[in-house]
Parts: sequence; C-alpha cells; structure tokens
Amino acid sequence: SVPGTKVELTVSCRNLLDMDTFSKSDPVVVLFVQVSGSSEWKEFGRTEVIDNTLNPDFVRKFVLDYYFEEKQNLRFDVPPGSHSALFGAQDFLGQAFVALGEVIGSQRGRLERPLTGVPGKRCGTILLLAEELSNCRDIVTMQLCANKLDKKDFFGKSDPFLVFYRSNEDGTFTICHKTEVVKNTLNPVWQPFTIPVRALCNGDYDRTVKIDVYDWDRDGSHDFIGEFATSYRELSRAQSQFTVYEVLNPRKKCKKKKYVNSGTVTLLSFSVESEFTFVDYIRGGTQLNFTVAIDFTASNGLPSQPTSLHYVSPYQLSAYALALKAVGEIIQDYDSDKLFPAYGFGAKVPPDGKISHQFPLNNNVENPSCAGIEGVLESYLQSLRTVQLYGPTNFAPVINQVAGTAAQVTDGSQYHVLLIITDGVISDMLQTKEAIVTASSLPMSIIIVGVGPAEFEAMEELDGDEVRLSSRGRYAERDIVQFVPFRDYVDDSGNQVLSMARLAKDVLAEIPEQLLSYMKTRDIKPRRADPE
Repeated sequence: SVPGTKVELTVSCRNLLDMDTFSKSDPVVVLFVQVSGSSEWKEFGRTEVIDNTLNPDFVRKFVLDYYFEEKQNLRFDVPPGSHSALFGAQDFLGQAFVALGEVIGSQRGRLERPLTGVPGKRCGTILLLAEELSNCRDIVTMQLCANKLDKKDFFGKSDPFLVFYRSNEDGTFTICHKTEVVKNTLNPVWQPFTIPVRALCNGDYDRTVKIDVYDWDRDGSHDFIGEFATSYRELSRAQSQFTVYEVLNPRKKCKKKKYVNSGTVTLLSFSVESEFTFVDYIRGGTQLNFTVAIDFTASNGLPSQPTSLHYVSPYQLSAYALALKAVGEIIQDYDSDKLFPAYGFGAKVPPDGKISHQFPLNNNVENPSCAGIEGVLESYLQSLRTVQLYGPTNFAPVINQVAGTAAQVTDGSQYHVLLIITDGVISDMLQTKEAIVTASSLPMSIIIVGVGPAEFEAMEELDGDEVRLSSRGRYAERDIVQFVPFRDYVDDSGNQVLSMARLAKDVLAEIPEQLLSYMKTRDIKPRRADPE
C-alpha cells in the first residue's frame, strides 16, 4: 500500500471486570505490536488511565503505519491502571489479540472483541475504531488569467508567468508551482493546472499562499512584475464568484505617489477532488472475494513421492500449501463471510475419470466454497487422495469462471482476487491471454505463485509489468496480474514464517493499486460509512 498510510485507533472497553473493593477499576489499555516474522511483542504505547469506570472511552489514540500486504498483529492488555507499572496476574483485567487488517476490514472500521485471560470470568469487551488519518488527499484544479500587467519588454509586450509559494511555520516560503509562460501579452490566460492541497498549504486552509508574477526572459533573468497573497480558503470561495487580485510591486509603490497597481489577476475557476485510498473503499463496504485454483497436472510429480511438489510429509507443508496459507491468511481479514471457492485444474476426476480444469476441491459442484483457509487446505489434501494428476495445464477456464462472477456485480461493492498456484508449464497461453485481457475491465486481480524449478517466462509475460498484455490486438485495460516464483522465498535458514510473510507481502502489494485503478476508471466513489 502507499507508504505512509497512517491509521488512528480509538479504544473503548465495555463491562470490564471489577477488581477494586471500594470503587470501580481504574483501567488503562496497553498496546503491544508483534515484531514482523517473530513471536516477540513490543510495547507500542498506552492510553491514559481513567479512574473509577468499567466502561472507559479513552482519549489518547494509537497512530500506526498500515500496510495491506502485511499481517500486523496487535495485542491489547488491560492491566488495572493505578498500579499499572507493576501489576500482578491477580489484578489483570484481560487482553485481546487482533490483526490491524481485521479492524480495517470490519464494517465501518469498527471491531468489538471479547477480552480474555482471566480464567472462569467474563472480562467484557474491547471496541476498536480505525480511521485513516487524512493527510489531506484533496487535489485542486484552478485556472487564472491577468489583465493590464506592466509592460516589461522594450520591444513587444511582456511574457508573463506565475510562481506559487506556500508559507512554512517559520515564515519562509517554498515554491510549489509554476505556470507556463504566455508569450507577448499583457492579458494572459494560463492553462488550468492541478496541485495537491498538501503542496499548496500543507492542509492548513488559512496559511498564506504567495503568488509572484514574472516576465519571462530568455537569459533567465526574469523581471519581477508584482505579487499578491491569498490562502486556500480564499481561493476556494472562487467556486461561487470570480476573485480579482491586485498585483503590487512594493518598489514601485514606494517610489510613485500615483501608483495604483501593476495589473490584476483573476481566478477563473477552482475545483476540489478527493483522491480516494484503498482504506476508503474497504471502510465503505467493498468486500474482497478470494478464490483459489491449484495445479493438479502430472508435471508436479506423484503426490506419494517425496520429490513431488504436492508431497505431503508429516513434518512440513508442501510449497502449494505454504503459498496458499501465506496469501490466504492476510486476505481473509477483508472477506466478511470467510468462504472461499477453491478449484483444481488439470486432473482426471472421479467417478468417470474426465479431465477437468475447474473441479471444486470440496467435490461440491453446487457450492465450491470452503470455510476459511483451513477449509481450503483440508479440501486440497482430500482431493490429492481422490483425483489423478494429469494435464494439460489450462488457466483460462478458471479465470473465465471468476470473471463471470466478477461481471455480475460491477458497482464497486465486490472485488475478486484469484490465486493460482502452479508449476508453471502452461498449455493454453493464447486462451489465457484472451481471458486476462477480458478480465482486465472487471473488478478482479489475479495472483500467480509459481512453485518448483521451471523457467517461468510465460508467467512473466502474463504479469504485464514490463509490457502491457495484449491478445489479438486488444490491450489489457489495466495490469491485473502479479506473478512471483515461490523459490525466491525459501531461505536456507529455514525461517519459514519470515519467508512466507515476505511472499505474501510481494504478492499482495499491487492489489490496493489494482483495486483503485478499477474504481477510478469506472468513476466509482467509496460509499460513505454511515455515521452512527
């Protein structure tokens, strides 16, 4: 996700355990963050102590950096506040474990969890509210023109341009925009331009914006015509009326008694648009639907043989199972029903041994959904025992199947992610390219994880990062495929947790952008989370 997405967590508790004999407890909440890829917890911060209540609403908030593609585990401890520094187990009021993605993926970014940890007692609940901090994502488009500017050039008229500066806390100015030069006129009309509000005023609507008017000279010694000052708030009023600014040259003003101005600048138009983020859509109720497709072709090797990519050893998961868990465990936080359709392709399926390229792993054609990632894993292992690995390796049928589902709801409330895990020797390249190009206009993304030692050139082509994918002269509307080779993530140290976290991170990193590009091209705005 975009670096620097900051999320603010607001914490409340309800029906806490009452520990104090004479008054109610004095609660405080301590947040611990799990260090990525380890089992270590670090204290991140704590709320204030609120005296004498079992239903505290804390004012002090936690501000965390949020990354969609990482599992960010949080632990909230509720020691009794007054002696929080040295509290013993007997005074403990409970704790809750939650992933940041679960809070953001909850309806309206609100999550309520039971507090646990005091045996035999109900500890009440913790309520978390996640809000993305507005680092002011508005973008302004404006257009200006000028009248009767001072003539600066000896021959001909002036060649005017504008320079915009935002003021800083310490009174200095930082240049933030230059218009183009309009040649040989004292009444220029500049092209409309677009600038982030952050760049113009750092999100402070009343901060001074200074604008200088210059006459362009080829040798770079541009002549100063004059200046004027305004603010974002003043500029934004122009939506209802033209605002006219006098351009003043302080030197001239001092010298000449009769000096009026060096011309005027008029703001012709001013409009503001919001840049929406991935979090805006998730909070507005967009659901991510996760579908899995697993390669059951003979090139994977017989599942009973240790050399097979599908080999199930009592000691460790196969590459297929690892990749599935790594990606699925993050995505499931954003999928409210946690039901995942799961298919296999490239096998002969009982009872009649027909070759299928989209057989449900749970053997239920009517409802191929499995309950949670654990359910998918179970059905996958079950299928390995009942089907015969065969071929060819066809991707198109399962891509078209998910595309068919995605095409049914295109209003932005549903977005589909298809995970294909394969040993990469693809047989239907032309049909697959055609299927992806068609799918690129739908609310879906495709993740391909390549397992085994093959060369994955074909997968790299489908990924479309270097060259936009095309099929029979049609180009993909957006890049929707992300490919990674599993072998890049198996490190010699054998730290599986860490390497799988890296795999998930790289695979999922492009999803927020891909979802945004779909919403943008369709002009779909996030639904506002209804206020309570």
